[in-house]
Amino acid sequence: MTERWALAVTEGGGARLAPLDRAGLPAGPVLAEPDVAAAVRSRPDVTRWVWRSTPEVYPRLLAAGVRVERCYDVEVAESLLLGHEGRLGEPRSAAAALARLRGGPVPPDPPPRSAVPGSQSSLFEPSSGPELPFDALVEVYAAQLARHDATDRPDRMRLLTAAESAGMLVAAEMNRSGLPWRADVHREVLHEMLGERYAGGGEPRRLAELADEVSAAFGRRVRPDLPADVVKAFAQAGIKVRSTRRWELEALDHPAVEPLIAYKKLYRIWTAHGWSWLQDWVRDGRFRPEYQPGGTVSGRWTTNGGGALQIPKVIRRAVVADAGWRLVVADADQMEPRVLAAISRDPGLMEVAGHDGDLYTALSDRAFHGDRDHAKIALLGAVYGQTSGDGLKNLAALRRRFPRAVSYVDDAAKAGEEGRLVRTWLGRTSPPAAGHGEDGEAGIPQEEAESDPAGSERPTGYGFLPGYASTDARARGRFTRNFVVQGSAADWALLLLAALRRSVAAAGLRAELVFFQHDEVIVHCPLEETGAVVTAIREAAELAGRTAFGETPVRFPFTTAVVERYSDAK
Repeated sequence: MTERWALAVTEGGGARLAPLDRAGLPAGPVLAEPDVAAAVRSRPDVTRWVWRSTPEVYPRLLAAGVRVERCYDVEVAESLLLGHEGRLGEPRSAAAALARLRGGPVPPDPPPRSAVPGSQSSLFEPSSGPELPFDALVEVYAAQLARHDATDRPDRMRLLTAAESAGMLVAAEMNRSGLPWRADVHREVLHEMLGERYAGGGEPRRLAELADEVSAAFGRRVRPDLPADVVKAFAQAGIKVRSTRRWELEALDHPAVEPLIAYKKLYRIWTAHGWSWLQDWVRDGRFRPEYQPGGTVSGRWTTNGGGALQIPKVIRRAVVADAGWRLVVADADQMEPRVLAAISRDPGLMEVAGHDGDLYTALSDRAFHGDRDHAKIALLGAVYGQTSGDGLKNLAALRRRFPRAVSYVDDAAKAGEEGRLVRTWLGRTSPPAAGHGEDGEAGIPQEEAESDPAGSERPTGYGFLPGYASTDARARGRFTRNFVVQGSAADWALLLLAALRRSVAAAGLRAELVFFQHDEVIVHCPLEETGAVVTAIREAAELAGRTAFGETPVRFPFTTAVVERYSDAK
């Protein structure tokens, strides 16, 4: 069986390809084929395809009914290697990698393209630069192999690149399958919550009514969709507010608060998942977002349009399995605390995380006199950097009982404060403290993500945004404290997806992965396959744990629900 082949797409949908040796160089003649899908289909013995970019190649193959088992995505690898070298933010395209190798001017990455709502056509467009000649592809790949060998833990770094490449395959397959979506149910929900639509695209009836209630409470006309107008109205009423966030409004004693909060909730549904969204994004009973694996520096996924990772629970009523099929919805139980146990190798915390039951209850029995809430606050405070007030007291108790776990995140925070890089267990690397664009996630728990008008998700909170060089050492310390845990959890999740994808295919199941966010996966399958899918998820989680972290007592259980509607899972 041939281990790996390199494949470069040529103009007109053809391909140039050749087998590779262990150094990444051609081990045979370079062949020219007129059709890339036919070229791949005719070589079922290839175990891994090396190509420039999965979005460039794999949707073409899927459209032709060709599935591959493994790939090596050169541009994914370049991004990870640049990060490991402390150069995150430099152009990551294969063309840029080639220019760096040859000492020429490095081209900037092309601007991100927008997804085409309700269509797969955008997936056939090159995502990060022009097609790469075969010789150049091989040159970049061979150099990347050597760069992997030069990292501090080559085996882990190679595993990370393989896992991230597998995630790209999963993302393309999920886009192809689509999330089952009942447009008629969605319309019923919108009518139930928002009332009738008015001609001309104005606010629906219920929003207009709530806007009138808000204005009546203030005694003048107020636009509740304009935060500045609301803040001004409160100021005129003698109440100083800094924002219109719900937690701040709920603390106020004013008759406008209740209709204002109700308005904000419904307004978000109307703008983010209303009738226009339904028309744009749902086709033929499927919602097909364009997933972006590694969309943030910690490895968490985002989407390019559609807002798939922030579907409100009430809208989930429209996610309905096909007739005779079911949705297997699986949530990882306390994923990040379990990951902390595995990466810190703290004996006590590994013992706590070595069972399928509620981790916080087990933790409270050992260190917090049975107080689950305090145990949860303490452990999440250690991960997310809540080190003042009650958080400091709880952290002290945690440190006495689980010193290695707390030291692990404390050391990461100190490294961040000092401007040093930190890495996940497999080698994903935090952004540099200054000098390059940083587009990472918040160093605090993310209860929700914001979306832009196109529905693309982006992280919130203490994020390190593009072009921003953090000068706040403490904020960066909170970020790196969280990064080593959240990023390692993202690495584990990639291995989970790869293992689940492989086991479903090996078993010959009709089941399809249709949704993923950082601790949740949904599989759409025939009713008779649900038992096999639940077992496959459980086994994939444990295999991912062993593959990522080695043999530890830590378990990675899932809570699974077999439902017809997504909304029935929680």
